[in-house]
Amino acid sequence: MFWDWSYVWEIMPTLLRASVVTIQATLLGFVLAAVLGLVMAILRMSKSQWISVPTAAVIEFIRSTPLLIQIFFIFFVFPEFGIVLPALTAGVIALGLHYGAYCSEVYRAGLESVPRGQWEASIALNLSPYITFRDIIIPQAIPPVVPALGNYLVALFKETPLLSAIAVLELMQTAKILGSENFRYVEPITLVGAFFLVMSLVASVFIRQVESTLNRSLRNPGGGQ
Repeated sequence: MFWDWSYVWEIMPTLLRASVVTIQATLLGFVLAAVLGLVMAILRMSKSQWISVPTAAVIEFIRSTPLLIQIFFIFFVFPEFGIVLPALTAGVIALGLHYGAYCSEVYRAGLESVPRGQWEASIALNLSPYITFRDIIIPQAIPPVVPALGNYLVALFKETPLLSAIAVLELMQTAKILGSENFRYVEPITLVGAFFLVMSLVASVFIRQVESTLNRSLRNPGGGQ
């Protein structure tokens, strides 16, 4: 029998539990990537070459090495230096670092797109750099880059199966275990593929809604008052 519905319903609860791990790794990894990316973008734009040059080197190094190697390095090499991390934690950190480097370039493009006059006006008003970034620059820089950040969210989500290489029981690893136990791979692998497809489409719709909301806020900052 090519497709066994009774087997599908039997393994569905196990796959649903594994999907929680996949979603958890995705959300935590993306939050880390979004925060690190913004920090790295700001550091890379520093006027001090002692800050901007090393930051640029780190970003390019991370972007130029495979994510799988970074996962292995954090999980298997860090213990040699006394840093032992659980598999899921190591995977989330690797995802956050890797995609944080990509997000930093997106942020940098958004920050550089803010008109120079906004920066000059902030200096003229004697605003601190923190206030300038928080209240003036970032609110203008973030909305245009939301689609690109959303693309990285979906890409990060589809990279979570790599965590199976360090025995994280996410969806793909669970599907492989189920297949090896019953010698039936069609159902679990197909269900995993369907899950990734549905969740990617849901994420895309959510991103478009966020983009639309932010664009409306920019066009009507006073809320119609």
